[in-house]
Parts: sequence; structure tokens; C-alpha cells
Amino acid sequence: MVNFEYSSGATPLDQDEIEGLKLGHITTRDELNRFEQDNINDALQWLGSRRKSDILTEKFIRKLHQKMFGKVWRWAGEFRKSGKNIGVDWHKIQTELHVLLGDVRYWIDNKTYSEDEIAARFHHGLVWIHLFPNGNGRHARLITDVLLKEVLNKESFTWNISSINFENEVRDLYLKALRQADNLDYSALLDFVRADWKQ
Repeated sequence: MVNFEYSSGATPLDQDEIEGLKLGHITTRDELNRFEQDNINDALQWLGSRRKSDILTEKFIRKLHQKMFGKVWRWAGEFRKSGKNIGVDWHKIQTELHVLLGDVRYWIDNKTYSEDEIAARFHHGLVWIHLFPNGNGRHARLITDVLLKEVLNKESFTWNISSINFENEVRDLYLKALRQADNLDYSALLDFVRADWKQ
């Protein structure tokens, strides 16, 4: 029997999504986190060795999620088909993603915002849409860093990914910054993503 406890701000999986777990021996959130992190490490190797391509496409966004979670979840890389406590209605996911990608391209072409703000707005947009049943924050942080490095020629953000995934002050600040961005105020998120998180 699977017994997942969810951190604050995490999105619970429905029963159909839980049944998509490929590894039947996983019964706790800690076990799941360990196997997902192993899969994410594989995705990082894939990112470093792949032929560079346009990342601002639905195809790449889905493929990255599949590479990050495909050894753990059958539905990895597939947009969610259920309502959640956050995110757009599931049937609007593709439309909202298409709008976001068009906006990001426009912002880059017209230098509408600084590189950091473009990346922060992209990140927030992905989290706000909430594309997948699970792994949205981790996916959005990783693809945002790919955008920074490969498209905007900037260093990755300094967010402490290991700390964001667990209940603590860093995660609380991250979630608060995302909620502030929901109201189109990106100042806290911009401060957060370049903060020095040495612990």
C-alpha cells in the first residue's frame, strides 16, 4: 500500500495517477523521492549529451519531463488529465502552454524584460499552468535553467533545489514568491532565484 505524505504546496496524486507508479516496491514518499532523484540525475546526463535544439516547444517540455520521471511513472511526459488544487483546468493546458511559449519568445526577441525576469516569468508560468500530475516544480526549475544557459546565455539560478523539495524556510519563501507572482509581482521571485542559499 502506497502511503505518500505531501509537503505544503505539493499536489496530491489521484488514485489513477498513483496506479501509474512503475516500481511496485515503493510505499513511502522518501522511497519515491530517492527513485525520482535517481531518474532526474539520468535526465541531467541526457541534457548534457543531447544535440541542442529549440527548448521552447511542447515537444521538448514533454520530453524533458519524460526523461526526468519516465523510469518511475508510466504517465511521465503526458499532460495531466485531472483537476488539482492548483493549475489551470486540465483541458486548457495545451492552450495556456502555447500562449506562455509565444510570450517568452516575444519577450526574448523584443528584450521586454531582463534575462532573469524572462526566466522567472517562464518558471512561474509553468508552475501556474501545472502541466503534469507530479514533478512540476522540479521540471519547471530545470527547464528554466536550460533556458537561462542555452537561450539567454546566463548562469543558472541559485535556488537550492534540494532544500526546495522539503518542508523548510527555503521552500516557504519559494512558495510565497510564487503566490506573489500569481498577482503579477515578480520581485520576491527575482530576489529568491539569485539568493545565496549556502547552508
